Amino acid sequence: MRVVIVGAGILGSSVAYHLSLNRDVAITVIDEAHQGKATLAGAGIVCPWATKVTDPDFYRFYAAGGAYYRPLVSALKEKGETEFGYRQVGALVLADTDEQLQEIEARVLPRVANVPEAGEVRRVGAAEIKAMFPPLRDGLSALYIPGGARVEARGLAGAMMRAAQANGAQLHQGHANITAEGSRAIVKLDGKVIDADLVVVTAGAWVNQTLTNIGASIGVVPQRGQIVHLRVKEETIDWPVLLPQGSHYMLAFDDNRVVVGATRENGVGFDCRLTAGGQAEVLNFGLALAPGLADATHIETRVGIRPMAESVKPLIGHLSGFENILIGNGLGAGGLTMGPLAGKLLSQVALGQTPDLDLTPYAVRSL
Repeated sequence: MRVVIVGAGILGSSVAYHLSLNRDVAITVIDEAHQGKATLAGAGIVCPWATKVTDPDFYRFYAAGGAYYRPLVSALKEKGETEFGYRQVGALVLADTDEQLQEIEARVLPRVANVPEAGEVRRVGAAEIKAMFPPLRDGLSALYIPGGARVEARGLAGAMMRAAQANGAQLHQGHANITAEGSRAIVKLDGKVIDADLVVVTAGAWVNQTLTNIGASIGVVPQRGQIVHLRVKEETIDWPVLLPQGSHYMLAFDDNRVVVGATRENGVGFDCRLTAGGQAEVLNFGLALAPGLADATHIETRVGIRPMAESVKPLIGHLSGFENILIGNGLGAGGLTMGPLAGKLLSQVALGQTPDLDLTPYAVRSL
């Protein structure tokens, strides 16, 4: 079987990797390397149990995505791929008041009751919190989830793509021009047809631009996120992920780097600019939560365009009206948690296998 994958972000790279484990599949990946590609900006938190999203179908996928990281990391390690920032450092779900802490416990504890990978979840007080993440302000309480982890998006996508290439997958840079003959998609790169029995479109926020020539579109819109990277003097390798109330977050990586994010800017299209307002929003949040970061060195601010599903739930499966197009999209801010599993599930569909998760709630329909 010949498969063309359009888009090599976290999801497309996962599809390529998982399909490459089957030696009967010839894989061609085409990536346009868009400025603002979400995978290039993302600093990922893998802690699905703390989400405030209550949609049961979303949470089922989100939790399964988090659980899949352990076997994936183990498999990549066997192939020599270890440099993608993954570490299980735990997560602190922060609260300002006892009432907030009780609300967090009411949400999280039922979810982790029978989930061994979450670890022994417990309350922690202000002194222990400061010991775990020294720049934080005083007076916080938290629910500590030992199973929380972090990962670098671009590093993980790169690791999966390298593993796929080692198994024979071909990666090309350029624009994939998708047209249709009846209900079948045809892919061209630089004017040349790329033979494909199946086309897997994992083009992120640019999916509807990719589908324009076949008259299709799906319910996904772009959302800009600006994420600040800081350098501190302290050793940060074991600092936990921080999940405060609200949509912002903070985490640290091995290289004395603290990441603060992120804006959620709707209605800006594909504008990839770093803005004064976005930078101020993230820094003001970060310094209010962790005043000890005031002397940190600003390294960079990354800007990514997330593909947000209008239905909240990811979109995974066959594109209605076309017999040989699969879609993976709509992962939004949860892309790093769900992306690797979504790629595995799409590969199972491509191979005619029963996917590990029932994909009926995530069906893809052309608008």
